[in-house]
Amino acid sequence: MAIVDRPSDALALPSGSGVVRAPLGVFARPRAKTGWRAWVSTVDHKKIGIMYGASSLFFFVIGGVEALAIRAQLAAPGQKLLSAGLYNQVFTMHGITMIFLVVMPMGAAFMNYLIPLQIGARDVAFPRLNALSFWTFLAAGIFLNTSWFLGGGADGGWFAYAPNTGVIFSPSHGMDFYAIGLQIAGLASLIGGVNLVVTVLNLRAPGMTLMKMPVFTWMSFVTQVLLVFAVPVISVALFLL
Repeated sequence: MAIVDRPSDALALPSGSGVVRAPLGVFARPRAKTGWRAWVSTVDHKKIGIMYGASSLFFFVIGGVEALAIRAQLAAPGQKLLSAGLYNQVFTMHGITMIFLVVMPMGAAFMNYLIPLQIGARDVAFPRLNALSFWTFLAAGIFLNTSWFLGGGADGGWFAYAPNTGVIFSPSHGMDFYAIGLQIAGLASLIGGVNLVVTVLNLRAPGMTLMKMPVFTWMSFVTQVLLVFAVPVISVALFLL
């Protein structure tokens, strides 16, 4: 058996050999490892999962403050802490925040972090779309809450049943923020759902059949399939609203 020593120096390539130092140019994976740039530009599924979780906890605090305001108003008869109109706004925004900005992104946080690890994938199928999904969701959450400073929050109930959402019962622009903000959030959910479905179907480790996947991955896969079919329907309803 021959023993071959590994060269201690890096392999020197002749000039004009055709080797590109920065493949894909601006489309190369971000290289920042530390600092805020590493988080803002990341396409790593773990960091995106952490950012999903941190954002959902941030909105959880906002939703918790709104919940405390509701309960403070209802703590005793005849409370004057919130007017009738403001109470409707807080009630509506609390529901929107907890469902669309806390529960759903918290699920996305665990799915983004764990699914590639559980199926033996290097990353999700479309890392850049994964980052786009997160930043779109964050933009939706910020947009929805800017309504507080631009005429008041949505006041037709988080379920947005007619005629409560009409101009007679909701004359402010709050429901406009509701409809547009949830359209943006729905786009983020749709992008993330397609990404995770493709990841589970195409990036499983060799030998891992669908029936060998962990229960969490199965639950996430089924949830994302349902989401892919449900979000377009909700989008149409929000467009009509």
